[in-house]
Amino acid sequence: MSLISKTHMNNRRNFLSGAGAITGAIAAASVSKVAMAALPEPVLQTRPDTMPPLTPSTGRPYNPVVTLNGWTLPWRMNNGVKEFHLVAESVVREMAPGFKAHLWGYNGQSPGPTIEVVEGDRVRIFVTNKLPEHTSIHWHGQRLPNGMDGVSGLTQPPIQPGKTFVYEFVARRPGTFMYHPHADEMTQMAMGMMGFWVTHPKGKHPLIDEVDRDFVFLLNAYDIEPGSATPKIMTMLDFNLWSWNSRVFPGIDSLNVRLNDKVRIRFGNLTMTNHPMHLHGHEFLVTGTDGGPTPKSTRWHEVTTDVAVGQMRQVEFLADEEGDWAFHCHKSHHTMNAMGHDVPTMIGVDHKDVVKQITKLVPDYMVMGERGMADMGEMEMPLPDNTARMMSGEGPFGSVEMGGMFSMVKVRKDQKPGDYSNPGWFKHPKGTVAYEYGAPMAEPARSSGAGPSAMPAQNMPAKNIEVQVRKPANGGHAGH
Repeated sequence: MSLISKTHMNNRRNFLSGAGAITGAIAAASVSKVAMAALPEPVLQTRPDTMPPLTPSTGRPYNPVVTLNGWTLPWRMNNGVKEFHLVAESVVREMAPGFKAHLWGYNGQSPGPTIEVVEGDRVRIFVTNKLPEHTSIHWHGQRLPNGMDGVSGLTQPPIQPGKTFVYEFVARRPGTFMYHPHADEMTQMAMGMMGFWVTHPKGKHPLIDEVDRDFVFLLNAYDIEPGSATPKIMTMLDFNLWSWNSRVFPGIDSLNVRLNDKVRIRFGNLTMTNHPMHLHGHEFLVTGTDGGPTPKSTRWHEVTTDVAVGQMRQVEFLADEEGDWAFHCHKSHHTMNAMGHDVPTMIGVDHKDVVKQITKLVPDYMVMGERGMADMGEMEMPLPDNTARMMSGEGPFGSVEMGGMFSMVKVRKDQKPGDYSNPGWFKHPKGTVAYEYGAPMAEPARSSGAGPSAMPAQNMPAKNIEVQVRKPANGGHAGH
């Protein structure tokens, strides 16, 4: 994982040392030009790397989270209030190496930066709109005054382009939350406008254990045609890019931990379908939702947990098995990139003669899916510029044949506490890797005295009958 950039550090220092105060009643309303001069300087981040945890230098202490391929938004303390500044704007997000998308987000990225506070903190968030249309922010799962809930037209007027609104409330309960627009949601969320929010407990909590590593990310999806860069916002189901924090494998960083670390992973779902999240090599407990920490009597060990649309899940496990353990959505189409939805099944069809004829006219023609789709992960098939390959992740033994919502939890005994850097591929102890078997196969044990079938077939036809299929005359499905 890369270190925080010099620019980011300078912005952070400026942000934390900013002076000035907003006086008078604070509500979800526009800020005057005089007050604008007292706003905290917005901190921007455009790099797609996983940034180190932001250890609080002011305010109450807490154990910070690590945002997968993201970062935490710095704040300033102003008379006991934590002040943040979010800027809604157009961004360019690198979804994978060589593939960038034109999205909407906050402070230079989609999703926006994670906001971390402590239970009981009074929080003031300035929101500046640099989009071409109005917006708002809903603080998903928070207990707050109704006028701060961020539903455009219902609880507040929309934030018009060029305007800055301010939200203020107390973070009343610890937990895992999100923020996203509640104005023209179909467009703005489809374009990537969302962010993570964590409220840490103010002290020892009976339902919230201390952990060594705490990762967060959001599940999101896009429909971006190969060769283009802007999502199609009218898509309802047929997305072709399933992502974590607007990144697709192999662009998603691994979650790197120390052997026997207690690990927490928090994820929220802002796609249009559910996602069964599956971890290899370990069992975990679901210890929290966006409703708060789960009672200990309701917890049981799982290796897969389903997270529905608009929900958050918080899982915890002891990383006591070394290795590179896959972590992914278990819907098989969600671990692929740039999928075409109209590709026919060609398994078992012999194309040899047809291909010879076609290549006379189209020299670069390639057969798709004749033996399955695994070949697509290894082919150097020409693709339009700015397109994520369907399956392009390479592992130590060859193609991983995955894309989309896929990464790894890398567990190492020599990973230092607080070190989130990628340790490279796991070095398997001798004799612990599956291998090709070359010896003759022994005859399996069988019972030599097996008799006839216990239930002989009855009333069979005198001769075999070939089933004839009659297609509808008009080729349709009328009457079905």
